[in-house]
Amino acid sequence: MKLFHSHGHVIGGGLLIAATTIGVGMLALPVVTGPGGFLPSILIYLACWAFMLCTGLLLLEVCSWMPPDSNLITMAEKLLGRPGKFICWLVYLFLFEMVMIAHIAGGGGITYDILSGSLGFVPSTILYVLLFSPVIYMGTRMVDRLNMIIFSGVLISYFLFIIVAVRHVDLSKLTHAHWGKIWLAIPVLFTAFTYQVIIPTLVTYMKRDFKKVRKAIFFGTTIPLVVYLIWQVLILGIIPISGPYGLIEAGQKGQNAVIPLKHFVSNPYVIGIGKAFAFFTMTASYIALALAFLDFLADGLKIKKKGMSKVFLCLLVFVPPFVITMINPNLFLVALGYAGGISCAILFGIYPPLMAWIGRYHKKYKGGQQIPGGKIFLATLMLLIVLELGLEVISHFK
Repeated sequence: MKLFHSHGHVIGGGLLIAATTIGVGMLALPVVTGPGGFLPSILIYLACWAFMLCTGLLLLEVCSWMPPDSNLITMAEKLLGRPGKFICWLVYLFLFEMVMIAHIAGGGGITYDILSGSLGFVPSTILYVLLFSPVIYMGTRMVDRLNMIIFSGVLISYFLFIIVAVRHVDLSKLTHAHWGKIWLAIPVLFTAFTYQVIIPTLVTYMKRDFKKVRKAIFFGTTIPLVVYLIWQVLILGIIPISGPYGLIEAGQKGQNAVIPLKHFVSNPYVIGIGKAFAFFTMTASYIALALAFLDFLADGLKIKKKGMSKVFLCLLVFVPPFVITMINPNLFLVALGYAGGISCAILFGIYPPLMAWIGRYHKKYKGGQQIPGGKIFLATLMLLIVLELGLEVISHFK
């Protein structure tokens, strides 16, 4: 019990990071990486994980220089000035709207499937939002406790899915490789490996114990990496890349990776557990991201998270993406692509090393360094993101 108590915050914080990461992006990963093949997708997974781990630790370093309860808006203003704050506001709002749209559309769709269509898509989506939005109002402690339960559901359904699905895997399907197509998956990969939104919240929740937060980041980001790799083996080993109901067709229709399963597996347990896993992963990520969004708005708008002010913040978090989802419920992959390729690339690719550079070498802040590396390391990280943004722009003009 003493051991659990001493590491309780690290475990809880790590699971919250993992829950923030493992979500709607995971359901899209095999669809967007499938055309590139198994081996190329594994290597690009490892590269994105390492990159996002580095930028997360840099953001933690920046947090150590800031006053308590500071979020990304405050950090950008102090280190990058008003232009940096303005860009941060625009990009952050765009990011959260995109991922919240994807979560609400995906969560509503999965709820619709679980209820066998008895409620219809719109009522199913309303039910999904109403079930979990009150938890965000209750605060970080309640989200942490509920997340432990939901993440247990993620793990149980995930391992059950492995058990029932592994016998359907055809290893010959994993030999396909097309290196030229794997780069198109990077925008969704950025979304799938994004967890940095929760770091300022964790710093506050863990009472600015930066060593513990650092451990939570390592622990929390390793879990989704392992989960994604196994998930990739299962899905690419069952669903063909091309042909009727294959991954390429699923991508063209904006579907997630679970939907085509029913065309290649006759076992009802595989389909049922797959839906349960999709529901738990979607929900765990949904409540963690919504909590981070609320903290971001409270910091940016300078609104206290109490009483009717907090109700107003909750409405800002949930109502706009819900309305957009109702207008166009088929924005799943499109929203994820824009979120990762533009918003995540700027906020969690460029901003952390840029703010670390300004803080270390211009503001002369001392201490708090979480990862080794000087100017060349920081410049390399920023250059990689500039190249990614260039590829993203070029891809939209093809």
